[in-house]
Amino acid sequence: MSALRNAIIVELAEGVAGEYCGKLLADFGADLIKIEKPGCGSPTRRLGPFAPNGEDPERSGLFAYLNTNKSSVTLDLGCAAGALTLARLLKHADAVIDDHAPGWLAGVGLDPTGFQEKYRHLVLCAITPFGQEAPEERAHAEDLTVFNSSGWAYHTPSGMKDDAPPLKGPGRFLVSYEAGLEAAMCVVACLYGRGTSGRGRFIDISKHAVMASRIDYVLGQMIAGAMDASTSRTAFDLWGPAAIFPCREGFAYIWLSAASHWQGLRQLLNNPDWMKDFPENWLERAATPERVATTRLHVGEWLRSQDKNEAAAAAQELGVMLVPVNNASDLLRSPQFRFREFFAEVEHKMHGRALYPTVSYKLSATPAHIAAPAPALGQHTETKLVASVAVDLGTDRP
Repeated sequence: MSALRNAIIVELAEGVAGEYCGKLLADFGADLIKIEKPGCGSPTRRLGPFAPNGEDPERSGLFAYLNTNKSSVTLDLGCAAGALTLARLLKHADAVIDDHAPGWLAGVGLDPTGFQEKYRHLVLCAITPFGQEAPEERAHAEDLTVFNSSGWAYHTPSGMKDDAPPLKGPGRFLVSYEAGLEAAMCVVACLYGRGTSGRGRFIDISKHAVMASRIDYVLGQMIAGAMDASTSRTAFDLWGPAAIFPCREGFAYIWLSAASHWQGLRQLLNNPDWMKDFPENWLERAATPERVATTRLHVGEWLRSQDKNEAAAAAQELGVMLVPVNNASDLLRSPQFRFREFFAEVEHKMHGRALYPTVSYKLSATPAHIAAPAPALGQHTETKLVASVAVDLGTDRP
């Protein structure tokens, strides 16, 4: 059984955030109708990695991942006929997903402030860098801009020098993926809430707000006044020995912040002499720069001779938060991922059979399921539009 099997969702989004939101909903069974520009389709079709097939429009691996279980309908929203067709679809849709700049929705008849006069039932979700009310200079921003402005580029576990540049974060689209996940959860909540209220609503997703909500207690303490707020990198420093260290092969990350962690580390390292001069509660009460540097030095020396997975397993047995830094091959071999069936095999006409990541949560009664690969451009235009006309001849929604 699919959790969203009765939901009809129209996707106007043309970026990673909106398409990832739509993918999550489609993989849980929603009927996801993706609107694409005739001829060129979504811009993500032109983003790599690519299959080695010349200029074929279906060769984007990114598009293939982001658009499983969706239907592709080509529609020119800039002409009267296209706008009329969209309006017909919206009368029978449950939700709309968009990730264009603020103001774009009004141009296609979905002004966030008044769309419910015509579509009382509709849940409208818009994902933008800084929200609908952002000033003009923040209306157009990339994920890298949002990542830095949220503080994440300065709040990293690598123990960088103060004069080193901030990090960009993992991958190209971390911000978009986080915002898409947030948007999907909000859409589901509103769809279920509509069962009581009978009305849709507007969801304003700010990528910046989403990333700020993920930055743990440091930002919360700044807002509460418990920590000084500034743009300095040291404002986010937790003053502990946590860091990423090289191992015999690959890297491992360790987090130490409590007396129990210190006791576990002592057992892990066979009670070395250098630890004997440290007070047991120094991580909580006396984390001086000298002690942090000494701990990083010796932990780093030990890890250089260790296998990252063996070290992590031994540390976790003792209550020490040490984990391997995984690459793609590590994830495919992960016993946990295999047990949870995190990767699903999907057949795509351009990419062949490949393993696709699913979702990081496992629902027993209504699991996510990839039933179909990403569609070809306009693959479902005729069937979906004919169906919308047929439904239009019946009873409209209230």
